[in-house]
This record gives sequence, C-alpha cells and structure tokens, in this order.
Amino acid sequence: MKAFTRTKYGGPDVLRLEEVEKPTVKDGQVLIKVEANSANPADWHILRGKPFFARFTLGLLHPKDKIPGADFAGIVEQAGNNVSHLKAGDHVFGETLEGGAFAAYTSVPANVCAIMPEGTGFSEMACVPVAGITALQALITHGKLKAGETVLINGASGGVGHFAVQIAKAYGATVTAVCSDKNVAFVRSLGADHVVAYDKENIHQHTGKYNLIIDTNGNLDYKDYKRMGQRGVMVGFTTMGHMISLILKKATGKFPLAQFTAEANTGDLETLALLVQSGQVKVRIEKTYSYKEIPKAIQHIEAMRTMGKVAMVWENVDGAL
Repeated sequence: MKAFTRTKYGGPDVLRLEEVEKPTVKDGQVLIKVEANSANPADWHILRGKPFFARFTLGLLHPKDKIPGADFAGIVEQAGNNVSHLKAGDHVFGETLEGGAFAAYTSVPANVCAIMPEGTGFSEMACVPVAGITALQALITHGKLKAGETVLINGASGGVGHFAVQIAKAYGATVTAVCSDKNVAFVRSLGADHVVAYDKENIHQHTGKYNLIIDTNGNLDYKDYKRMGQRGVMVGFTTMGHMISLILKKATGKFPLAQFTAEANTGDLETLALLVQSGQVKVRIEKTYSYKEIPKAIQHIEAMRTMGKVAMVWENVDGAL
C-alpha cells in the first residue's frame, strides 16, 4: 500500500511516499481503508520532534513511528477480536496520536473511532477528530462550561478555535471570540456573540470579564487569565519559554488553570458526530489537497494562518507512485 514515511526529524520535506506493507489487525483494533485525512499543528510538531522533550516519547534520535498522521476518515475493512461496536463496511472517523494515518490503510484501536453521521463526507469528518476532541474536552471536560456562562476563546478562527466557538454555543454559552480583523466575519458566522480583533485591540489589555478563558492560540500570560477569567484552560503554547512560565505560575498560584492532552474516545467522537448531524457544528474546510500533497498540506498548517481546517483525500490511489 502507499504511505508517507519518514526516518528522521524535520520539516515536511522529510516525508517520502512509498510502498509499504499493509498493517495487520490486532485484538481490539480495526483495519480502515483511509479515504481522507486532515492536518493539525500536532502533525508538524511530531514531524519536527518538537518540543525536544517530546522525543523521549517519540524517539530520541530517530522517530519510532515510521508513518505519521493522526486524523482519518474511512471504511472499516476488518474488525479484530473483541470489537463489538464496529464492523466491516462501516464508515468511521477517528484519530490516533501514535501515527499511521497518512496511509492508504491504517490499523487503530476501535475505541478511538466512531460511526460517521448520515449524510456527511469523508473529508468533512476527517477534519473533526483532533481539533474537535481538543475543543470539546477543553470546554466541557476541563473547562466545566455550563449553560448561561460567558467564555472567551482566543484563537477562534483556527482548527480548534472554530470548533470551540460552535461547541460553546451549542452548550448554551455566550461567546467572545478573539481573531484577526480579516477573520471577524468568519467567526461571527460561527455564532460568536462578540468578537475582539487582536490587531485592533491589544488582548493583553482587554478588560472583559468571563467565567471561562480558552486559549487555543497560546499567547495569553498568567496575568491575562487572572485579569479576565474565573478559570482557564491552556490548549496551546507559542514558545517553550511561554509554556514553562505558565506551568510554573500555575504550580505556585491559586488561579484554576487547566492544562491537558486531548485523548480520543468513542464517546466524545459520538458527541461530536451528533453536533455535526444536528447542524450545531459545521466543519469549515479552507483547502483540500490530494494525498500526494500531504507534505504541502502540513506546510500550509505550519504557517498558522488557517481559517478552519485543511483536508487531504485518498482518491485514485492505485497505480504508480
């Protein structure tokens, strides 16, 4: 089968499209014929092996996982032993940060997959898992958002942010979104009640008060959380120094500031599927690439100017490389 592989850390140029052996199915796993992927910031962080301490998990000198990729949507070809909620022929979506998704077939634990809603497409649902799970868990699992509360979402036009705005509205919150001036109309179309354009107003001097602060961009300081919010959730970081500073101040301060790593599970994916099916969450795909252009798609994401998501489709896979 065709797959993108890498043997060293680096940018998208280290990826090579090769013929590799089709994966086997273990107990508790499903083999999926991949129809679409999406790209996430996590993909280029993993590709580059950054931050460096992540290499203690990813592989210190060389990446342990030859095939990268997390988000996928596709068709179950085979279900392994002890899999009860999925069967051959099911259209599914999911993600695995252990890699393996940038391939014509991937074998993953069944508990990181869910059935696609009726009427949805593979490109659309491939864009949901990493970003959608992150947004849902930031808001609900760790942010404890309740109906009637106010939430500030910093970085509202990106992959995670555009899901966070819609999910917060679906759960009954009043949403203030932070984005660039050129994306104001976009985040308003997602349902944001108020918008702060960071290139018109300095977010570090913003005086609004909110029950919950969600920072998907990763540039808020500890004092920003304390000034504006009752509690906060860190989703991203801009630099290692910024991350260390926030973690240290979180450890010594009293402000309730959560930090987490999103973990896919069928329950949360099913929640997202229901939100998509009901129309409460709509996936914005800024650009769609062929699977052959996966390195270019990651390069696009790394520029950090994406409005919504980027998808990659596995069409016309048969034939020469």
